[in-house]
Order: sequence, then C-alpha cells, then structure tokens
Amino acid sequence: MALQLTPASDHDLDFARNLTRQAMLPYYREYDLLWVEQAFDQAWGWREQWLVTQGDTVLGFCSLSQDRQALFIRELHLLPAHRGRGVGAWVLETLAQWSRQRQLGFLRLMVFRRNPARGLYQRHGFVEMGEDECFVRMQRVIDQ
Repeated sequence: MALQLTPASDHDLDFARNLTRQAMLPYYREYDLLWVEQAFDQAWGWREQWLVTQGDTVLGFCSLSQDRQALFIRELHLLPAHRGRGVGAWVLETLAQWSRQRQLGFLRLMVFRRNPARGLYQRHGFVEMGEDECFVRMQRVIDQ
C-alpha cells in the first residue's frame, strides 16, 4: 500500500506532540533545553501539519512552514517501528516535489547536531549551512 501525507487535524495534536516529545526529549536533556508543550501547541495553529500514513495506519507526522524562498521542515518524526525502512526518505522526496510545485528554491530544516537523521538528510541532497552548539541548519536546493 502506498505512503501518503494526509492533512492532520486538531484531533492529531496529542499524537504529534507526544511523538515529538518522545523523539526529541533526549536531545533537549543533552543540550539543557526546556521542552515547552504550550510552544508546540501554539505552532500547531500556524504550521502545515501532515500525518505520514500507509492506508489507515499512521506512521508519523511532519510539520511545515514556508516563506517566499523555502519550504521548512519544522518537525519530521516517525514511530520507532517505521524508522529505517525508507519512510523518511519518501517523505523528504515528496517534500522536495512539493517545494518544486510551489516554485520554492529550497527545502530547509534544522537538526540536533548529534541526531543520526543528519546522515539521511545528507544522502538526500541536504548540505550543512551553519551550526551552533545545539543545531545544524541544512538545506537542499530545489531545481525548477
């Protein structure tokens, strides 16, 4: 059955928040950052929210925003059972297509420095544009 990005609704907020917290809390602790659920909930209202699905099964979710130049991946999280199976790669390629369709020149994201997903992003054409003590900024040029 084919993978899809399905619009998320407010009913999916708890799932998305819990999945994000579960995936990111170890990094927040490592870098002595404070996880603020209210900040996640506020961003839910102004970002594009998508569930990663296969049939009726929810595999994860992603959160997007955009400006005049780029589509930004704000969150991309998969349930542990669906990691390492090509789902993340499919999402990245789908979002690159969306960037092209929206006539945006870049697909951008930030990732914790020690997050192994950096390798996935690099394999899919993202290059590192800068970093600070916690995060690496990455982007992929989208050919029009």
